[in-house]
Amino acid sequence: MIRRVAVAVAASTVSLVAAGVIGRRLTDRLLHAPRVLPEEAALGPALDALGGEVIRLRARDGVRLAGRWLPAEPGDAEWVPDPHEAILLLHGYMGSIAPDLVEYGPYLRRTAGVLGLDFRGHGASDDGPSTFGLLESEDVAGALAWLGERGVVRVALVGTSMGGTVAIVSVAVLGDGTLAGADAEPAAPRHVEPAPRPRIIAVVADSVAPELETPIAARLPGPATRFLAARLFDGAARKLGADPRATEPARVIGLLEPVPVLLIHGDQDATVPIAEGRRLAGLAGPSTRHWIVPGADHSQAHATAPQDYERRTTDFLRMALATARPDDPGPIGSGPIIAGPDAPSGDPIDTTPTED
Repeated sequence: MIRRVAVAVAASTVSLVAAGVIGRRLTDRLLHAPRVLPEEAALGPALDALGGEVIRLRARDGVRLAGRWLPAEPGDAEWVPDPHEAILLLHGYMGSIAPDLVEYGPYLRRTAGVLGLDFRGHGASDDGPSTFGLLESEDVAGALAWLGERGVVRVALVGTSMGGTVAIVSVAVLGDGTLAGADAEPAAPRHVEPAPRPRIIAVVADSVAPELETPIAARLPGPATRFLAARLFDGAARKLGADPRATEPARVIGLLEPVPVLLIHGDQDATVPIAEGRRLAGLAGPSTRHWIVPGADHSQAHATAPQDYERRTTDFLRMALATARPDDPGPIGSGPIIAGPDAPSGDPIDTTPTED
């Protein structure tokens, strides 16, 4: 009897130890997403065709980041890009910014110059954990500073999946730039006068979950996946010294008001069910619109309905930029370093309703 109890206790101990090891490995995998995806190897010619400039910049906390700047390319008579405006393109959990630049860059740059950013631990940027906005907001702060130093005064954030999450978190954490004192970097040297930080005038967030555990649970096998995802984030919080869930979209999206936000969601999303997308939209303020794309899976809205996607997001971004222009005239008498001479602002473009 005693031997059977001892064997049972020993077996339980071994199981707990094994579970602990597996849990730590899964937590490490959660915090260290693949830098590049296998399909990115074939994107070289497409990136070369985009042109632009490969750049290096630093996150606000000093991490070195990589990116690519695509100058604006006027594409229609109804809109003339303003060199003081830019779009910051943010990628998802796995891989680099390259696939998003190839997919979204050609049409976005018809509205403004596009800065595609590799988050820390992704693409050609330096090592760092994937934290779903907790640290990536520091990357966004560095990108905004880089743009501000080059004369950009208005920026829209565009991101899919984790990139959309980071866009929402960044506005909540960094501020939209309208309150100079509150949005200033507290650790900046007093004897250095930094360039004005661009104002964030809009957010397009595609396939974003209200809670971070939702998309992770969808990728875990077996039962009780939501419970397991919560335990992984518990482990991540211990490693990081802070919990990424503290700034997840459900907790902060209301803080973005009155910044215009366009939430996009596919009604066939198997990673973040459409009910979750509707719930996030319900937590947002009146300046948020929600567009549901029939037949689209996770981050596949553009691939599913490319013409409608480009028309709706373009109209939304141009309306937000045009509306912000009277408040932010931009530097007088000189254009930014990353673009040519000042161009006319163009007339505001009416946007179609995005609530389906």
